[in-house]
Amino acid sequence: MAKELKELTKRADNYSQWYNDLVMKADLAEQSPVRGCMVIKPYGYAIWEKMQQQLDKMFKETGAQNAYFPLLIPKSFLSKEAEHVEGFAKECAVVTHYRLRAKEDKSGVEVDPTAKLDEELIIRPTSETIIWNTYKNWIHSWRDLPLMCNQWCNVMRWEMRTRPFLRTSEFLWQEGHTAHATKEEAEAEAQKMLHIYAEFAEKWMAVPVMQGVKSETERFAGALDTYTIEAMMQDGKALQSGTSHFLGQNFAKAFDVTYLNKENKPEYVWATSWGVSTRLIGALIMTHSDDNGLVLPPQLAPIQVVIVPISKGEEQLKSITERLSPIINGLKDLGISVKYDDADNKRPGFKFADYELKGVPVRLCMGGRDLENGTIEIMRRDTLEKETVAIEGIVEHVKVLLDEIQNNMFEKAKSYRDSHIYECDNYDEFKERIKDGGFFLCHWDGTSETEAKIKEDTQATIRCVPFDFEQTPGTDMVSGKPATKRVLIARSY
Repeated sequence: MAKELKELTKRADNYSQWYNDLVMKADLAEQSPVRGCMVIKPYGYAIWEKMQQQLDKMFKETGAQNAYFPLLIPKSFLSKEAEHVEGFAKECAVVTHYRLRAKEDKSGVEVDPTAKLDEELIIRPTSETIIWNTYKNWIHSWRDLPLMCNQWCNVMRWEMRTRPFLRTSEFLWQEGHTAHATKEEAEAEAQKMLHIYAEFAEKWMAVPVMQGVKSETERFAGALDTYTIEAMMQDGKALQSGTSHFLGQNFAKAFDVTYLNKENKPEYVWATSWGVSTRLIGALIMTHSDDNGLVLPPQLAPIQVVIVPISKGEEQLKSITERLSPIINGLKDLGISVKYDDADNKRPGFKFADYELKGVPVRLCMGGRDLENGTIEIMRRDTLEKETVAIEGIVEHVKVLLDEIQNNMFEKAKSYRDSHIYECDNYDEFKERIKDGGFFLCHWDGTSETEAKIKEDTQATIRCVPFDFEQTPGTDMVSGKPATKRVLIARSY
């Protein structure tokens, strides 16, 4: 790797610094002048765009439609749902004043150009309140249901400890908000969206996830149930990667959203909300990347194939380019994104290191000898394996290879995750082993007191009651009380 790219901290030396280095050096994002906010650079935003495009397609297949709701929310709206306002009270950024054009009084002295708002405004931390106030005007009868909207936007939560993509004061996300005639429809919708998130994580991000339901303490403020997908990072910590909430009738009652049923009687609607954010980019980085830089799954890589010619002189470059042109066109015809880097401003070695750093899944390279022999060098980013192959059939070879890389990345991550899932029934043992990370399946008595003690003693939390784990009764390892289920416990981001 080129000397100027060797400064990436090793994971084994400092995992947290490795992550921060990689975000900056791979041109994903950088710090902004505003504390806790980031500038997402073009390469990082290109990954988010690919995520958006696929998720948006999946949402619309369920019947959801995109809309947009205001950034500013009247403060009084939040107070209408007690649990909601309590849950977000410490995270809200509040607009209290607006600025007027500077004025002078009759004596020529400039007066204060600011004026206080009649009602303070909250910069949205989430949009349930403003959306349900709007839904009140849209929903009248059972014919208006289900109502299913999604918006792509930014939100603001005044975080004290921030890290690019994983936890920032301002971040990008999507938030879906649906209204239904019955409890059963709403619960089914909330779980359906969770499964969509899990499908996206595993098939496009190559990130295996555990699906489950949150404990009462960990659920979304104002929800009756919160469903989650939890992913394991390479340091053994959990990352909540997407949530879907069954809101019951809480927001409908708070904002008086009713509909006339088929018997012409008024009923409150049932609600869900669901969202994922740019935190998914953090999950992508920490699940797959290595000490050389990013490792991106082909499904989400902005550049899936980079082709670098190595030539001596313009004539040889021209000949190599002519030989490579049909390959470039053939790959593009298959919908594969290709970059042909024939710029002479950087040495080939620097280019190779840079594309490794940025996680481009496949690199092709052709020099003068390859041109003569009818061969081409191919390298896969996930394993760093190189081979020289015949140029004939290379387009199909690359297509198959991209699929193989995608599958290999998922299987590698799943193997790591599965080998770090443990059943544990002894609290002293748990307190020691949790320091090294991993997912622990432990019996829980269902009390918030036990949950709080685990967090206080170990900094680990109950991530969820997992769906895909056969539940058996047992004894809580902390309290010694009877327990009906095992929960997933881990330290988390």
